[in-house]
Amino acid sequence: MSAPQGAETRPARQERVPLGILYMIGATVMFAAQSASSKWLVADYPNGEVLFGRTLVSLIVVAAFVLPSTGLGVFRTTRLPAHLMRAGSQGLSQNFILIAFSMMPLASVIAISFSAPLFSTLAAAIFLRETVGPARWIALIVGFLGVLLVTNPGADTFTIGALFALGNAVLYGSVTVGVRGMTGTESTETLLLYQMMLLTVIFAAMLPFGFRMPTGFDALVMVANGVTNAFGQYWWTRALHLAPASAVGPFYYFMLVWSIVLGFLIWGDVPTASLLVGSAIVVGSGLFLLWREQRRSAG
Repeated sequence: MSAPQGAETRPARQERVPLGILYMIGATVMFAAQSASSKWLVADYPNGEVLFGRTLVSLIVVAAFVLPSTGLGVFRTTRLPAHLMRAGSQGLSQNFILIAFSMMPLASVIAISFSAPLFSTLAAAIFLRETVGPARWIALIVGFLGVLLVTNPGADTFTIGALFALGNAVLYGSVTVGVRGMTGTESTETLLLYQMMLLTVIFAAMLPFGFRMPTGFDALVMVANGVTNAFGQYWWTRALHLAPASAVGPFYYFMLVWSIVLGFLIWGDVPTASLLVGSAIVVGSGLFLLWREQRRSAG
């Protein structure tokens, strides 16, 4: 990659759907590993420390790969307010999901996070006045019923962690839409470096409220947490840069498979019938919404 100059840092987006799908599947593997390591760490360390360690390592990894090729020109942007809003939303979202990890099984949190397309559609209807037809309203209602099955409200297994997982889903849905819009003017590298840099600053501000010196093994887990996050974020952003969300979005659900496997291997979490059925409903509703969006775009 040659060093970008001026407008060259914002290349025209090229639609390459098969490659985008491969990037998204790779991102799900990285995100599942990152989620598992985060759940492991948050049991013993403050949220701010876990998040700061993750983003700092991710920033170092990304900068080491990107800056030698792009130079400081990668930081040129006319969308700084959008970058700041994205970082603020993600900072809150990542705190929410860590709280959920501390209270619920890994796969249950991930399954609830898959309701993000449902909430983004609902938010678009309320705040952007987008038209939502009867079919989409039905998908929203059915999808939310799937979320209720996963959270199992009223049972002994229900915790407030489910509410934090839902909060993460709402914020994640808004971030996904925002990132796709920003890829029209921002390169993958610019999006990623601003994300990591701003989140590192945000989470550094949380360190005075709690810090514990990690053990040797946990320090390695923190490094792995940051490395997997760096690759996951890059591949996820790259997937949205190469293909429409309606094309690559369904493959994000592969993350649930890896999460169920890791949850069983590390914590012995056996997936319940309500988790499997509820997840299938949530995933089905999300896929339906993505399919409807693809048809509307094609039309």
